[in-house]
Amino acid sequence: MDSCASDGDTSAGKNGSICEIPSAAEVQFQKKADQVMSVSPEVAQKLQNDGVLVSEFKRLKLETDAQKNWDLFYKRNSTNFFKDRHWTTREFEELKACREFENQRLTILEAGCGVGNCLFPLLEEDPRLFVYACDFSPRAVDFVKQNPSYNTNTCKAFQCDLTKDNLTENVPTECVDVATLIFVLSAIHPDKMHLAISNIYKVLKPGGCVLFRDYGLHDHAMIRFKPGSKLGENFYVRQDGTRSYFFKTEYLQSLFTTAGYTEISNEYVLRETVNKKEGLCVPRVFVQSKFYKPLQML
Repeated sequence: MDSCASDGDTSAGKNGSICEIPSAAEVQFQKKADQVMSVSPEVAQKLQNDGVLVSEFKRLKLETDAQKNWDLFYKRNSTNFFKDRHWTTREFEELKACREFENQRLTILEAGCGVGNCLFPLLEEDPRLFVYACDFSPRAVDFVKQNPSYNTNTCKAFQCDLTKDNLTENVPTECVDVATLIFVLSAIHPDKMHLAISNIYKVLKPGGCVLFRDYGLHDHAMIRFKPGSKLGENFYVRQDGTRSYFFKTEYLQSLFTTAGYTEISNEYVLRETVNKKEGLCVPRVFVQSKFYKPLQML
C-alpha cells in the first residue's frame, strides 16, 4: 500500500504522482522547517469552512473496503504509476551509515512496498541488503514477485495488514536494522496508526530505526480536495476510495513515543515545484522523521 497515490494532484506530475520527476521546464526548491507551513487567508478560510464530513455509513464502508480499493488501484495502474525512488538513500543516510562494519548485511523492512519502486532501486544500489517487503494489497505483492529483479536470496515479499496481521509471522522478532514507512501511514485510519507502529516495533532490533516520510499539513494535495471529501481532522478520501492523512510533526511524535520509540529527527520538508513555462508554483509539504527503538536496559 504505497499511498503516494493519485489524489487529483496532477500539478506534481502528468500522471498525478508526487514521485514524478520534474520536467525540464520545472525547477524544485526545497528546505526544511520546524513549523507548519502558513497558508494564505483564502486557503485558511477554505479549510475552516470545510467542516462537513462524509457520512458515517460511507466512512465505515471505506474502512471495510480499504484493501479492495487499493487492489483496484493497482489493477488500473499496474506497475506504471510511480517513478522508482532513487532519492531514498540520498534522503536517509541511515540506509548506508548504520552498518557496524563494512560488509555487514543489513536487514530492511519496507512496510507498504507497493510494486517495488523503492525496493528494487535499493537492492540495485546495495545488493548486500536483505529486504522484507510487505503491502496491504495482494495484487501489489504479486507485482513485486513477478518483477525480474525479485530474488528470494535478497528479498521476501508478503501481504500484510499492518494494523492486524502480526509481522512476526513473516519476519523474525528483533531482526530488522531499518524499517521504512514512506507514504504509507497516511493511508491508514488515524485510529489504527498506533497498531502499525507497534507492530513494526516488535521486529526492530534494539537500536534499529524507522525512516518516515509522508504528507504534511497544508500540502497542496490537501488544499485541492473538494467539499465532500473530508473524513475527519486532516483526513480525506480520494475519488478512487483510497484515503490520505496529512501529518503535523507533534502528532507523529506522540504516535511514536507512546509506542516506545525515541525521536531522532522530525521536521517538515517544504518544496516548491515551479513550472516557468506555465507560470505555476506548487507548494508541497512533507514530514520526514527518524525514530529508533531504544537499546534494552541491562
